[in-house]
Amino acid sequence: MEKDNEQQLRYLRMLARQYPTIQAACSEIINLQAILRLPKGTEHFMSDLHGEYQAFIHILNNASGAVREKVDLLFENSLSKEDRAQLATLIYYPEEKLEETRGEVSDLNEWYKLTLYRLVDLCRLVSSKYTRSKVRKALPPEYSYIIDELLNTNYEVHNKKEYYDNILNAIIGVGSGEAFIKALCQLIKRLVVDHLHIVGDLFDRGPRADILMDLLMRHHSVDIQWGNHDVLWMGAAAGSRTCIAAVLNNSITYNNLEVIEVGYGISLRPLALFANETYQNCDLTCFSTKTLEKPGTYSTKDLTLSARMHKAVAVLLFKLEGQLLERHPEFHMEDRRLLDKIDFEAGTVTLGDKSYPLRDVDFPTIDPKAPYALTPEEERLMAQLKSAFQRSEKLQRHAQFLYNKGGLYKCYNGNLLFHGSIPMTEDGAFMTFQIQGKSLKGKELLDRAEALARQGYYAKEGSPERLLGKDFLWFLWCGRNSPLFGRDHIATFERMLVADQDTWAEPKNAYYNYYNDPEVCVTILKEFGLEGPHCHIINGHVPVKSKDGESPIKAGGRLIVIDGGFCRAYQSTTGIAGYTLIYNSWGIRLAAHEPFGGLNDAIHNNRDILSTTTVFDRMESRIRIQETDIGALLKQNIEDLNELLNAYRTGLLHEAPAN
Repeated sequence: MEKDNEQQLRYLRMLARQYPTIQAACSEIINLQAILRLPKGTEHFMSDLHGEYQAFIHILNNASGAVREKVDLLFENSLSKEDRAQLATLIYYPEEKLEETRGEVSDLNEWYKLTLYRLVDLCRLVSSKYTRSKVRKALPPEYSYIIDELLNTNYEVHNKKEYYDNILNAIIGVGSGEAFIKALCQLIKRLVVDHLHIVGDLFDRGPRADILMDLLMRHHSVDIQWGNHDVLWMGAAAGSRTCIAAVLNNSITYNNLEVIEVGYGISLRPLALFANETYQNCDLTCFSTKTLEKPGTYSTKDLTLSARMHKAVAVLLFKLEGQLLERHPEFHMEDRRLLDKIDFEAGTVTLGDKSYPLRDVDFPTIDPKAPYALTPEEERLMAQLKSAFQRSEKLQRHAQFLYNKGGLYKCYNGNLLFHGSIPMTEDGAFMTFQIQGKSLKGKELLDRAEALARQGYYAKEGSPERLLGKDFLWFLWCGRNSPLFGRDHIATFERMLVADQDTWAEPKNAYYNYYNDPEVCVTILKEFGLEGPHCHIINGHVPVKSKDGESPIKAGGRLIVIDGGFCRAYQSTTGIAGYTLIYNSWGIRLAAHEPFGGLNDAIHNNRDILSTTTVFDRMESRIRIQETDIGALLKQNIEDLNELLNAYRTGLLHEAPAN
């Protein structure tokens, strides 16, 4: 007990440095009590972006319709629908819209002044739920004083109105009209959304995941729940040869090399030279690249090179996966080591207890007696590729950001966020995994899995811990019933080489049979310490087939799946272009988005993404900060400050002397 008292006194002394007087402590208590009564900030949820940066930019800018909602609320009776659309587009894309306006408006100064009036009014509206201190912190430094004055001036009073007009005239007079408009547009977007959640899969077949990552790194408040595609790239950044081969296989399959070569500056010339030399006279039928572009966009020479590179990488992937699975019998995936199950003379492969004909057995680098051994040339190639991935400064910066801001799951304001699944058995129990001699399931499984994922990047290079962590990153990507993959196996080999489509199935974990059951969802929430009628699971990973009538709202509203097809490749399956969530102080609403027509259409034609909004959890009364996770921290701070006050007033601590 004495030790506890000593520690508490030590803590209070540290707190006294920040609040050295009774008055300082009292002022902070009053401030925190006031903050607790403010409405909670708006949370924005997105998932499964898959590198589709243009649609992401637009939905980030319009906050799933929340920005336009504020514009309509404020100007519905004073501006036409077209003018409101024009103003909303200006807020989304101020740089581009201002450039367009210069050539269309005759009196720019008058337009600047009118636009500034409207933007300041909108800033007042969206900042009204925050403390003045928080708004100040969000202000761009170069204009913070001026914006603060404009937001807090009562311009209906005559003297203040003149003061207000003079500020705007001065801004325009010194040539800062456009810069000030840009600053206000950024401020509006920042204040409309208080916090952004990304529920996995920033990477995959979309064109430029690196652009998404750059945007997220500039966002004021974001967290990320890793998706299986994200951990694959994290493993590649960590130097896992298996993950590197899988990244290249995915990228070449979907003709998405721009993100590797342009985005991350990783040269694929060594791969191209190796493939051209090794597979020059090979059958390439099974390895043609899938493209969304019109026929004729790429030359025959380009497509042939891509197919050779694809075949080279696929063989490397199968070999490296076989080596990894031999290292880890605890993964229980021996049946996925398929190269030793090929009969090259018969041209068949044994899957389970049945043989299937292969569409291709022309693999010059595979030795049937040692099918998983890399040739010397393949070893050199993988060494070059590993070095290139590890030396990509931008990729390393992005991987570190994913580790700093991300994890396998997050509990936030009563909601449980994770990308894939909580692995379950066929009878509805949590599935048990053996990891380093321990039996783990549910929350314990995810906690240990995340620790191993971090170990794969941060443990000492060359150490057994690092190797285990890198291999586990691959397991999270596509391992049997992995929490992020949620399937029995990935059928890459079968889809490429086995004609019988019955072998292409990738059976889902039992979680997906149970996640429409309210009782199961309540059990999962309790496993993570969440209870109450307004607690939900926010899930991604498995596209919702809206066109077939499937609803993203499961288990009577206990679980929401927000993977609806951001990626163009999935939109023919889903019928829409993604779901997003907005959780404000009045409740949660789901937005279903139509396909995005592109940035040019949005900017020049003021075309927003068409969205259908469904409110599925409305609160009985407005949610205040005191009911949120941040509120819990503030209440603890208030308790600590009250203890500090008591220490001052009882003489246990002394106030700092006045200067």
